[in-house]
Amino acid sequence: QVHLVESGGGSVQAGGSLRLSCAASGRSLSSVVMAWFRQAPGKEREFVATIARNGVITKYADSVKGRFTISRDNAENTVYLQMNSLKLEDTAVYYCAANGASYGYTSVSRYDYWGQGTQVTVSS
Repeated sequence: QVHLVESGGGSVQAGGSLRLSCAASGRSLSSVVMAWFRQAPGKEREFVATIARNGVITKYADSVKGRFTISRDNAENTVYLQMNSLKLEDTAVYYCAANGASYGYTSVSRYDYWGQGTQVTVSS
């Protein structure tokens, strides 16, 4: 069992930056693949980024590539999402998720554990 708690969301102007954190407990972070997803109002939850257990291999959605960076600190049991050059369309609730199986999944159904989400609002 993995318990995930996100933090760091808030309101920011377009072009600004935010750093989200996801604190994990209940199981060593090094044993799970981590990811970030987001869900905008009226839309389905979508993949943002994922990071392998060793923290070296990452994958991003095309919409955030070059602007967002996912990282992890296994010793601190925390995963981060650095978001730069934020756009209006980045407004959403951001969720971190954990997968005890394999790296590389971008589907919601492949992740076993979810946080409660943190709101990110980008304004003009």
